[in-house]
Amino acid sequence: MKILVLSGSPKVESDTFRMTEAFLRGLNPCGTHDVHVIHVREKHIAPCRGCFGCWQRGDGHCVIGDDQNGILDLYRSADVILWSFPLYCYGMPAPLKAVLDRTIPLVRMRMVQQPDGTVRHEPLVDFSRIHTLVICGCGFPHWEGNFDSLRQMCSACFGHPDMVCVPETPLMHVPEAAVVAEPLLRRFEEAGAEYAQRLTLSPETVAALERPMIPGEMYIRHVNGDA
Repeated sequence: MKILVLSGSPKVESDTFRMTEAFLRGLNPCGTHDVHVIHVREKHIAPCRGCFGCWQRGDGHCVIGDDQNGILDLYRSADVILWSFPLYCYGMPAPLKAVLDRTIPLVRMRMVQQPDGTVRHEPLVDFSRIHTLVICGCGFPHWEGNFDSLRQMCSACFGHPDMVCVPETPLMHVPEAAVVAEPLLRRFEEAGAEYAQRLTLSPETVAALERPMIPGEMYIRHVNGDA
């Protein structure tokens, strides 16, 4: 199985990617899968300039000569695509959003009406065979009101993917919080093993991963220096 991981954190010590690493340990314990991790911060990805040269050329590549075409080649051949990133202004960080914007070469300009009445561009690849998973962390203490817009965007872009949205992720790099962070990382590893078997996560597993590590009031006091 070919697994493409697109890590969108601008930081080397990424709270979200630490959870993703644990998930990958469970997903690929024996190294039998082909896992390709791309840290977008290390790549040169220009913003889409809306020229539609990709549609004129029609070969599944972008006319901009940077690192995006290599990502498109991996995207096209992947069985699983894992988007890993921290929440920025209720969405993806800008460098990763540029990667998403520039997947336009993977569809044609021709529009097709779907059975549910929505209209989509005709794909150049069979997206139905690609399993998509989103792991996102944020520094707020609660899920509600923070991940809603991201969930809507990812559902529209990826066709209702598995999503794990985790609050309080800065605790991942607080030594004193290891007592609550380490159990969460173990749950992520177990979730990876579940995903390897089913290529999806149960609602119960997602709920366990998204549960705040400490009470929200306590977390806010620590963040504000009032503890």
